[in-house]
Amino acid sequence: MKTNIDNKDGIMNNEDIEENSTIDEVIPNPMIEKNLEFIKNNQHLHYERFDSYSRFLHVLVVVSFLSLAITGMIIKFSGVGVFQSLSKFVGGYEVTGFIHRFAAIITFVYFFLHIFYLIRKTNRQKKSFAEMAFGNHSLFPGKIDAIQFIQTIKWFIGMGKRPHYGRWTYWEKFDYLSVFWGIAVIGSSGLFLWFPEFFTSIGIPGSLINIATIIHSDEALLAVGFIFTIHFYNTHFRPDKFPMDTVIFTGKVEIEELKYDRPGEYEELLEKENIKEYLKPDATIFFTKVAKVFGTIALLIGMSIIIMIIYSMLFLYQ
Repeated sequence: MKTNIDNKDGIMNNEDIEENSTIDEVIPNPMIEKNLEFIKNNQHLHYERFDSYSRFLHVLVVVSFLSLAITGMIIKFSGVGVFQSLSKFVGGYEVTGFIHRFAAIITFVYFFLHIFYLIRKTNRQKKSFAEMAFGNHSLFPGKIDAIQFIQTIKWFIGMGKRPHYGRWTYWEKFDYLSVFWGIAVIGSSGLFLWFPEFFTSIGIPGSLINIATIIHSDEALLAVGFIFTIHFYNTHFRPDKFPMDTVIFTGKVEIEELKYDRPGEYEELLEKENIKEYLKPDATIFFTKVAKVFGTIALLIGMSIIIMIIYSMLFLYQ
């Protein structure tokens, strides 16, 4: 079998790839054979998908988003008994507002830390902004994502094979860009509500503050609903990851899991001259347990908020 690769777009056509086949099975290559032998002799090593900096930032994302979701929904549904009780539990509406604003600060902090990370990474790899934004590992949607979206639908309904996913899937790119959208829309409108006197003093009409209230409230509700349902399912609740995927906390993934889940990234790994730099010992048992406990608490909080929102909107909210 011959593998067909479109060098311009970095797209490997799924029609030319047998199910569960990989580049090492179809293209003889001394480097690939050497790396396969290294993996075979070091099965205790795992592939590091996320470095420690990225994992730290994601913990900030989880903590800040959960805090914003809880306190934000308390404020939005302030006339609903279940959220009034939740407000009393966290210390009242004054404390709720303080937590909400503090979590907002964390959000802006991790956003700018991430921008700094991208700039530093681009400079270290000596890449241009265009290469970073539109290269093979870009988190911006491209042609490959449209192709794999269609392939995924066909796979779901039994009309095709599992897409040949690479480092990032189309839904992960959507999740990533939604953070930028959230910062721009929810973050900016939140600043209007936080400092209304300042913005009106520089000429912003008071009517825009009222509009910002609506935008901030409804966009936040949309974000909470999406993250705690669609994102939770895509990341943790889909059959091959249930009940939890801890890779964003541990950073490590087993080679066989990478080979099945992201064959495109697996093939790139086999072609690397410095494969030892990407294979690391798995996280300690203690750290893995901490990650699972932290993740479980986050999942339970998120699902509880969704249940309270649905209940409130159906029976209590006016």
